[in-house]
Amino acid sequence: MTLAVNIAQSGSNNATFRNKIINGACVIDQRNAGASVSNSGFIVDRFAFDRGVSTATVTGQQSSTVPTNGFSNSIVLTVGTGAATTSGDYSIFRQPIEGYNVADLNWGTSSAQTITLSFWVRSSLTGTFGVAINNSAQNRYYIGSYTINSANTFEYKTITIPGDQSGTWLKTNGAGINLYWDIGVGSTYSAAAGSWGTGTSIYGLTGGVKLLANTGATWYITGVQLEAGTTASPFEYRQYGTELQLCQRYYFQDSGGGGSIGFMYHASTGDPNVHYIYPYKATMRTTPTVTITVSNTTPGTQYVGVNSCEVFATSPGTAGESRVNSIIISAEL
Repeated sequence: MTLAVNIAQSGSNNATFRNKIINGACVIDQRNAGASVSNSGFIVDRFAFDRGVSTATVTGQQSSTVPTNGFSNSIVLTVGTGAATTSGDYSIFRQPIEGYNVADLNWGTSSAQTITLSFWVRSSLTGTFGVAINNSAQNRYYIGSYTINSANTFEYKTITIPGDQSGTWLKTNGAGINLYWDIGVGSTYSAAAGSWGTGTSIYGLTGGVKLLANTGATWYITGVQLEAGTTASPFEYRQYGTELQLCQRYYFQDSGGGGSIGFMYHASTGDPNVHYIYPYKATMRTTPTVTITVSNTTPGTQYVGVNSCEVFATSPGTAGESRVNSIIISAEL
């Protein structure tokens, strides 16, 4: 007897953590909670866009417009004022992948593994678009391409990329692989598709469609997966709590809702400072940047470690207390 098993492209499967992309279904949005971002910055967790040089304007936002196969969120880029892409433009949509998470690919050696990138995409424009892989030093690149055939319709795309046997690819907590989608990259930073090359900061496809050149244009993406192998497998949809914790290695924020957060203590009798120790929600990628808001007074000296931080805040006199009411901790790539 033969048992046939059919798994939808958005369905679950048993081969866990093969997807090197974090938040590929665009569900986690700690910073913006669905609000739009103008011209540059993280749109949802781990996905950002940079508008370099171009005079065009663009907003990015988490969206509920999705392919009809199990996804609940996507990212949408919407061009405000379009402008022709000049040679020095380098507008990109990106996710950096930590070196620890791609060390098994063995890039930079004779054992380098082939990878396959897959994603769902939709745009008001049709034609051939570019995608790029770079190393941390931005001196090794591969340009791939994908074609959108029908306007305003989600299409599933796969791009297979041979492993790079040359160059230096980080295998620690730096950017092991930089993944870019070309949304307006000029000729200075572009190359032809289909082979590995050596060059500085090559992000885009020569002659490809440039989203930012078109006023009112839209571009959606979701279901992003990057995995070892020559064939795209069904999208790995991890549990929400797991995906959130993966995101919190790089960024998280918390609020006391008007009260204090973390642990408060006085170091000694007569100490004029209130001390807060705040445990991080996940081990951070590196010693993070911490932004703290303290009600009734201003933060004093901050001591930041890999797994917790401490802030001294001058006590507001007769009230006898000081409240840390929000904290943002970031260790982005």
